[in-house]
Amino acid sequence: MPRDETTSSPLEATTTLILLVRHGQTPTTGTVLPGRAPGLHLSEAGVEQAGRVAERLAALPIAAIYASPLERTLETARPTSARTGMPVLEDEGLMEGDFGDWTGARLADLYRKPEWKTVQQRPSAFRFPEGESFVEIRDRMAATLERLRHAHDGGTVVCFSHADPIRVAVSDAMGTPLDRFQRLSIGPCSVSALSYQDGHDPVVLTVNSTQDTLAQLRAS
Repeated sequence: MPRDETTSSPLEATTTLILLVRHGQTPTTGTVLPGRAPGLHLSEAGVEQAGRVAERLAALPIAAIYASPLERTLETARPTSARTGMPVLEDEGLMEGDFGDWTGARLADLYRKPEWKTVQQRPSAFRFPEGESFVEIRDRMAATLERLRHAHDGGTVVCFSHADPIRVAVSDAMGTPLDRFQRLSIGPCSVSALSYQDGHDPVVLTVNSTQDTLAQLRAS
């Protein structure tokens, strides 16, 4: 069927690209739930990861760089800032979840708690003791990304954040129920890309993109 030249092409609409980058590896990655506790810095491996992701991001016309105010995210963002000449803007909306009384706990100990089953299977019903709920994390991230995409309409925005906030945000963009967000994996310094266009649902372009060799893939 011939193309109707009177119909506007979707390419004519303004699109905004949001790149969600998890911070690099730290000495406690995979063993401790650090939450918002201060003083956690990138490990040597994390510093290398931050440099590699900066090389990948520098190929794009970046309009702005935002980061959670924690040390590990700011340290991850700085090489990208240095390569692009864009300042790193701190944004509380990209903050790690508030894990309350669980902050700093060893994951091996948390796995044994009866509440851990709820965290994995019904996160929408869970609130960290004296901390945030997953619903609040989802709503905070959704509001933050909506604000940033409108602040840089038509541009490419890089947001350095944390595993759970990114997983929840990507799951929400996909229209997946919150109780299924745990099915996503977001590795250190991975890039997930969301495309926004007014009047349309967001499009998830890539999830958990890294430069790691496939030999490092492990079932989890």
